[in-house]
Amino acid sequence: MPTTNPLTDLLAEKGVLLADGATGTNLFAAGLEAGEAPELWNEAHPERITKLHQDFVDAGADIILTNTFGGTRHRLKLHHAQDRVFDLNKRAAEIAKAVADSAGRKVIVAGSVGPTGELLIPLGALSYENAVEAFVEQMEGLKAGGVDVAWIETMSAVDEIRAAAEAATKVGLPYTYTGSFDTAGKTMMGLNPKDIHSVAGDIGSGPEAVGANCGVGASDILSSLLDMTEAAPDAITIVKGNCGIPEFRGSEIYYSGTPPLMAEYARLARDAGAKIIGGCCGTSCEHLAAMRVALDDYTPRPRPTIEEIVDKIGPLRNKTASESGGDSGRERRRRRG
Repeated sequence: MPTTNPLTDLLAEKGVLLADGATGTNLFAAGLEAGEAPELWNEAHPERITKLHQDFVDAGADIILTNTFGGTRHRLKLHHAQDRVFDLNKRAAEIAKAVADSAGRKVIVAGSVGPTGELLIPLGALSYENAVEAFVEQMEGLKAGGVDVAWIETMSAVDEIRAAAEAATKVGLPYTYTGSFDTAGKTMMGLNPKDIHSVAGDIGSGPEAVGANCGVGASDILSSLLDMTEAAPDAITIVKGNCGIPEFRGSEIYYSGTPPLMAEYARLARDAGAKIIGGCCGTSCEHLAAMRVALDDYTPRPRPTIEEIVDKIGPLRNKTASESGGDSGRERRRRRG
């Protein structure tokens, strides 16, 4: 059983928590150039990172994620910064911690840990041991900067999730993890949403929460959420979906989600059993503020069906996991709904 920590304490107090919105999208709006590493801004433009965290706290976020998604040596090597892993992660954590500490209420600082970008043996050259080592290096910086939890996110491969979970345990941080179910309702490496709970349950004291983030559109991630909460109704499940559906307009990516749509997404996520609800790509502070109001004014409704989600949020862009070779969960939901 997971031990007590700031995240589980706040969950026990509030029941449902609002996580923040997009990091990358909002930093691009603040001047980040395509191909530039957001993590370098922790030292080059700390005031812009502070402003992003502050804006999310002002919008009502209970959890803010550090600007460290690409903070492993493998990602930073692309920017010749692989020798600065500890310092960049520590600085990011310190920036977020300072904002959280001045919030006037409890705000959780989650250390964002994204995939290395490498494939593990046998598909690629990265060994499991080296993956653990890289995640330990990153998490030591995050812990030194004061994060409350290691937030392992946007993962595709089971062994990479396990390596990151093992690193968190070695460093002494509680951890959560989320998959990105962006390939016919599963992760790129074939993980089914209903199987997310068991991926790393045997590592350390187990995850504090698991779930889904990013992926395709908001309807698709809610479909994944239904599978996850049906498989383990009592688990603490995270959903952090993209703001509507991403579309290219010329060379720019545009997200279709409006604040009212993201408010409805938040209500549906809560109806579907999520305990930690936030936004991913495209989610601005304006969207998050609407989600805060939706959760604060929440009136329980029946568990939604896929059809209700599509009706309220828009069409699915992917097959569901059950359609692409999973179980018959969708059919069961339809009959029950």
